[in-house]
Amino acid sequence: MSNPNAHPLEQDDPRGPKEEVSTDLQNYPGFTEQMDPRPDHGEETYRGTGRLAGRRALITGGDSGIGRAVAIAFAREGADVAIGYLPEEEEDGRSCIELIEAEGRKALALPGDIRDENYARTAVERVVAEFGGLDLLVNNAGFHIAQPGGIADIPTEQLKRTFETNVYGTVWMIQAALPHLGAGASIINTTSIQGYHPSTSLMDYAATKAALNSLTFSLSELLGERGIRVNAVAPGPVWTPLQPATTNQEKLESFGEDTPLGRMGQPGELAGAFVFLASNDARYVSGEVLGVTGGNHLA
Repeated sequence: MSNPNAHPLEQDDPRGPKEEVSTDLQNYPGFTEQMDPRPDHGEETYRGTGRLAGRRALITGGDSGIGRAVAIAFAREGADVAIGYLPEEEEDGRSCIELIEAEGRKALALPGDIRDENYARTAVERVVAEFGGLDLLVNNAGFHIAQPGGIADIPTEQLKRTFETNVYGTVWMIQAALPHLGAGASIINTTSIQGYHPSTSLMDYAATKAALNSLTFSLSELLGERGIRVNAVAPGPVWTPLQPATTNQEKLESFGEDTPLGRMGQPGELAGAFVFLASNDARYVSGEVLGVTGGNHLA
């Protein structure tokens, strides 16, 4: 029987506990400490077993949400971890760096905007210089703004930012990383269930995630002969700062309730999927999109 006082990520019943979500909105990009409830990144629950010992990782969007959970998990699995994030997210970025260092691993903060092609090159160069190489690239940074009216309401600047962040930035990071990746390296893209079942209010975002799915498939074929695996994780509704910063109060009130498990996911509930794909447990897995969706199907 589940302990009702247990930490959320230690509950046996995957349906709970359900949490009341504050409908207070934030300005983009959103901040962890302003969220109610505070997202669970696995700080108290993730236990490493050395599956990434000696690996060197770069995670974009690593200051908060899914990226932060992955950074914690990677560090506890023995990896040195660099995180990219927007300069205005410095508070979240610094606190994540402290969590990585608390595990006795090297940590590197890389503030900047992946919409800047030069940032991708310099970020990778800094990782290689500081860590002596690069083994794991997690393309997690993302942007979306909900437009309930659909495509007619998507302003040009939003369209550009969504594609530049989600697609252009990912391509540039991969291009910069490839000269430094050898056999056994792994690229993991964060896509979304939106890439399969797009919401009419997130049409531009959904299109970018479908593009990333396609990129994952083609890259896995291209890089397989080099021994580099390419996979993706497709989350469903997950409680991250992007939600109160980019959606509306009505959506927040019922966030995640339409999943078979009846609730939103926590960032820490995705960390294991990234660890699996990054580790030797998945050495024969490439070109795969792993859904973590609360029961909603991808196909």
